[in-house]
Amino acid sequence: MIIAAAQFTARPCDVGANAARMAAFVTEAGERGAALVVFAELAVTGYELDAIVAGGDRLLLDPDDPRLAPVRDACRTAGVAAVVNAPGRAAAGGPTISSFVYGPDGALLTRYDKVHVTDTERAAGFVPGTGEGRFTLDGVGFGHVICYDAHFPECAARAAEDGCGVLLASSLYGRGGGARERMEIFPALAKDNGLHVLLANHYGPSGPYDACGLSAVWAPDGGVLAEGPDAGEGLVTAELSLS
Repeated sequence: MIIAAAQFTARPCDVGANAARMAAFVTEAGERGAALVVFAELAVTGYELDAIVAGGDRLLLDPDDPRLAPVRDACRTAGVAAVVNAPGRAAAGGPTISSFVYGPDGALLTRYDKVHVTDTERAAGFVPGTGEGRFTLDGVGFGHVICYDAHFPECAARAAEDGCGVLLASSLYGRGGGARERMEIFPALAKDNGLHVLLANHYGPSGPYDACGLSAVWAPDGGVLAEGPDAGEGLVTAELSLS
């Protein structure tokens, strides 16, 4: 199985433009033989916490939101699944940071809401999720983390216990300290839990951060299978050896 991480610079709060860019990545992923493509944290809007909350319902999306139709259509046409991270709505109210997983037929496979929101996100009004959001594609089990979730090793451990072979991380790591954290955390999650781990990171400005790119895929021994650049947009693909 080939999986892909897409890194690009999201246009602040421009759902239409970002969805079109993501649809193009889905198409490219299909052309490159990938079964799945994963996008960074809040790739649909950029990491624009205050603007998202100030926008009320305007910038909160449900999985069937018409503005995400280009992505769902691209999944259907290319036969590629996609993990699309966007501001969502909690059932009990309040915004969430959510991954909507669309299958190769464009239908929703699952949804995962970030469990470990940061203090900054909580102060802005975002609420944590409670579920695991597992899904299976081509017989392979997948688990999720969204950025800060990866700093809690029990998230990856639970994915391994649940029989997942791959952990998917939609994230935002900036240059400097963020880039160093990325190199410490994700290889360890892979090696400690016997998982393939994919990181989809932003590239360039997103909210208050200058994201470092460097999207990557690690093997279960912690070795790097593929890594993107720290400058520029594009897809990072890796072929997984899965028994």
